[in-house]
Amino acid sequence: MDAAVRRNSVPTERAPSFFTFVGAVIAVAALVSAVPVGRLPGQLPDLPLAFWVMAALAVLCDYRPFAPPGRRQSSAVFPSICFTFAILLAWGLGPALLVQAAAVAVSSWRLHHAPWRAVFNVAQYALALGAAEAVLRGLGETAFAAGVSPSWIDVVAVATAAGAWFLVKYGTVTIAVRLHAGGNWWATFRQGVAFESVSIGALLLLAPLLVGGPASRSVALIPLMLVPLFAVYRMSRLSSEQEHLARLDPLTGLANRKALLAEVHEQATLHTERAAAGAADRHFALLLLDLDRFKHVNDALGHAVGDQLLIEVSGRLVEAVGPNDVVARLGGDEFAILTPRLADASGARDLADRIVATLAEPVALDGLPLDVAGSIGIALFPEHGDDFATLMRHADVAMYDAKHRRDTVVVYAPESDHNTPERLSLLGDLRLALDPDVAAPGSGEITMYYQPQIEIQTGEVVGVEALLRWRHPKRGMVDPEELIKVAEQSAVMRLLTRRVVDDVVEQLAKWQAAGVCLRAAVNVSIRDLHTLEIVDQIKERLTRFAVAPDQLQLEITEGALMADPRRVLATISELAKLGVAIALDDFGTGYSSMQHLRRLPLTEVKVDRSFVLGMATDADDHAIVRTVIDLAGALGLRVVAEGVEDERTWRLLRSVGCHVAQGWFYARPMPAEELVEWLGRYRPLNPN
Repeated sequence: MDAAVRRNSVPTERAPSFFTFVGAVIAVAALVSAVPVGRLPGQLPDLPLAFWVMAALAVLCDYRPFAPPGRRQSSAVFPSICFTFAILLAWGLGPALLVQAAAVAVSSWRLHHAPWRAVFNVAQYALALGAAEAVLRGLGETAFAAGVSPSWIDVVAVATAAGAWFLVKYGTVTIAVRLHAGGNWWATFRQGVAFESVSIGALLLLAPLLVGGPASRSVALIPLMLVPLFAVYRMSRLSSEQEHLARLDPLTGLANRKALLAEVHEQATLHTERAAAGAADRHFALLLLDLDRFKHVNDALGHAVGDQLLIEVSGRLVEAVGPNDVVARLGGDEFAILTPRLADASGARDLADRIVATLAEPVALDGLPLDVAGSIGIALFPEHGDDFATLMRHADVAMYDAKHRRDTVVVYAPESDHNTPERLSLLGDLRLALDPDVAAPGSGEITMYYQPQIEIQTGEVVGVEALLRWRHPKRGMVDPEELIKVAEQSAVMRLLTRRVVDDVVEQLAKWQAAGVCLRAAVNVSIRDLHTLEIVDQIKERLTRFAVAPDQLQLEITEGALMADPRRVLATISELAKLGVAIALDDFGTGYSSMQHLRRLPLTEVKVDRSFVLGMATDADDHAIVRTVIDLAGALGLRVVAEGVEDERTWRLLRSVGCHVAQGWFYARPMPAEELVEWLGRYRPLNPN
């Protein structure tokens, strides 16, 4: 729906209040105009040539009014108001109303206004001119009508009358816009007041110069007024164009962040009102799109090709969305789409799927086909936020969740948000608990639990996995997965790894002194593997506590490898040179597994518990576990099965040649002192 059609129609739910206001304005304007218009038949024959020249110029100028670009519904500049205000000063309200009505009729025809809107516009001008006339009479201004030199009092009176004209006209327009489109009245009033006050104020205050100058000396001088009017026109155009350009992305011509913010605010107000009215389409969605591998295009082909790619993508996005949707470029390769009037998230998902399909076709640039793909995060109003900042943050969380899952479209879910107030508070407490220089008795106790790893064929305890536990003073025992999710998105993860390595190496030394020789496996995150800092730390701790490197094993996931294979491989290689064993955790759930097994200095792979738990009842899981064991065996790698919780699973693992098992079938994770007691009681299982 284009702007003209939209402004000539009224939403059904708003029609009663809107047309009640329109009718009231027209009725009051008719009362204000009745007497002055009734005097016109006797007044017109006596009006001078100057009046008719001004009237002709007023109608002529309004044939091409200046309507600035953008979405504001009331900000066209009509030069006729300069002439009609001058006519009001010189010859009174009746002639001014007549000329203004003629000018409105011409401009309404030119701008394709509906008849009711043209009548409403005439009524607004009638009230504005009537208010100005009342001010002039109240202040006793007659200098311009009498053709005498005006005094300072007269100038003040005219300026006050112009102010009354503006307040009445702009006020009625703002109320009409509010009733037509919704939103806060004061916000609507402020939105255009700066532009309108400058442009309309300049036109109104040119009127006394016109009456006191050219009109009083020679009719031939009146057309010269077109020069300053053109200057006002140009000023208004330049001001509006600058405002419009400030809301556009210079590369693609799409809306920018500033424009998107204003649109979200407007839609939030509209949809809140629709929700209060019980409308079905009371939601809107913010979609955040980030292109995949765009940096590679810039690095390989140059920024000029990258810019052309962004322009092509922006064109495809505009084609994919609906007429009422807003597409914005936020910077770099990040785009946002605002889609209004939704019943639920399914409409936003449908739009996201269309966008994905649109981007699926390669883009041909300089004869080279470039694959374009992206990740889309969706945040829905009001479920996921009721303001721009919250919706943007939640759409951003969903978008990165999509990248993490290697999915294309994800709707925001609170459990994926690592930056909720609760989690931020938890992160702060964790930082205090890990800081050795801060006495934080209220931050809780961080300890290590250990779960035995048993060689299946012999029943010998060959190692343990070190598992982090944190007992928070208020929340109790924090779920380990929640703890890692909170920490791994921040620099606290490095502090946590440092603490774990220190505690585990020290514990190995204590066990060694007590005659217990075990290998301990420690999980590390992707942040730990991006630098060689962890290598230096482990080397220093092993030396300090006189622990052999092969007693420590680091477990990494395939997800960590895929995030930055080059840097991760460099770190792992240095650890392997040190003599520390490397295990690939959650094997089978990641990507490019064959490549990893071939290139990495691994000693062990751990079959993910999701396969082990189901292998006794699911033939596919059983086949996957057996295949992993055969593959690892061919490469000379030890295989550890996680999640062994019953005897049947243990026997199946033994039959397919798995080396080591870990799970509640043997023992739950336990503190270090309990592990020593458990080792004293433990007896190997008899497989027969």
